[in-house]
Amino acid sequence: MAEKVTSELEMLKRHLIILKCVVENEPIGILKLAEETKIPSHKVRYSLRVLEQEGLIAASAPGAITTSATGPFLERLDEMIDEIVKTTLELKRIEMPRKRKEV
Repeated sequence: MAEKVTSELEMLKRHLIILKCVVENEPIGILKLAEETKIPSHKVRYSLRVLEQEGLIAASAPGAITTSATGPFLERLDEMIDEIVKTTLELKRIEMPRKRKEV
């Protein structure tokens, strides 16, 4: 169960790294993104597809570019991450009983 959440957070991290690189270098293509981020190009493609579906980037002939939704998203990003951290800390406070192995 927790492994799936960890995997999703890793993917979110990758999407944000790709978005940061697009913001700083737009327009930028897949190969340059892969080179700059050290992320394999097939994973870059997937992240770009997700970011495009979210409306945060758009495809253009010279490469990925930001959209009008990018700025407002970035303004809310710290708040969204704080919520994730808060929820994670709440999970840590749940005291689960630990069963001992019976011999």
